[in-house]
Amino acid sequence: MSTSMNPNQTMDAPQLHCEKLLRPSTGWFALFFCLGLILFGGFTVIAAIAAKNGFFAILGVLMIPSGVIGLFGLMAIAPNNSRVLLLFGDYRGTVKESGFFWVNPFFSKRKVSLRIRNFETGSSSTPEKKDAAGTVVQMKSRSAGRPSKVNDRDGNPIEISTVVVWKVTDTAEALFEVDDYENFVEVQSEAALRSLATRYPYDSEDHEQSLRGSTDEICSKLREDIQERLEKAGVNVIEARISHLAYAPEIASAMLQRQQAGAVVAARTKIVDGAVGMVEMALEHLKRDNIVELDANQRSSLVSNLLVVLCSDRHAQPVVQTGAN
Repeated sequence: MSTSMNPNQTMDAPQLHCEKLLRPSTGWFALFFCLGLILFGGFTVIAAIAAKNGFFAILGVLMIPSGVIGLFGLMAIAPNNSRVLLLFGDYRGTVKESGFFWVNPFFSKRKVSLRIRNFETGSSSTPEKKDAAGTVVQMKSRSAGRPSKVNDRDGNPIEISTVVVWKVTDTAEALFEVDDYENFVEVQSEAALRSLATRYPYDSEDHEQSLRGSTDEICSKLREDIQERLEKAGVNVIEARISHLAYAPEIASAMLQRQQAGAVVAARTKIVDGAVGMVEMALEHLKRDNIVELDANQRSSLVSNLLVVLCSDRHAQPVVQTGAN
């Protein structure tokens, strides 16, 4: 009889690797017991040989390797570290408590750090290298981050990089759902940053969200995008902050001129608005206090002169009339 497989079974398989916490027994009792077993086994072998008792000799010989094997079950866990326990490829649980413990000596113990880590996109890490004797000849290092070159929403080439702060929260998913969770975090963060940069303009003049003008909102959205990509890797993204943002060198000078022109236009607009308000206030003041009566031509000449004085980028030179024409 043939059975049909539900297509959704493949999608539900990752749920089998949810983290299971274990509380192992203390390691001090096991340490003294195993050492005592080794010493007692040695004493038993010597006494059995002297008494020519084959049964106790065999028993003593078995006690010594049993004590040695038991010592392999001891493990010391530092704060903010964990051990993932496997028994012949079968996941049995995770120990997150710090201390000295003893577990089944046949367990494979894989170390996973629970500390907060950070990296900058565009950087690359070099693993440590060991010689044949196991001595570390080159320590693990990380190169400086290089900004990613992408096009923003308007098609302008920009350089952007971000610092991502993250930590492992589910050790089972981190080890079993992805091949290398550290490399997975780096690659997915880079991809999320590039995708985000293409959805927003570098700068905006109409109060629209932009990469430069809406830093907090953009960083919050970036953290959400990265977290969504790392959901199945057992990783929690604490923070994502843009560390570098600039136009690409080939258009930086042109964009600087455009920004300068925009600043000049904005400044002139503000000056004109202020000058018009001052002229209006002056005319109202003259009319309210009956200081002088002005006809249409005089009012027009006064307005023109005041606007020239107020809007000019140089100091006005007064002209004093000495006589009537």
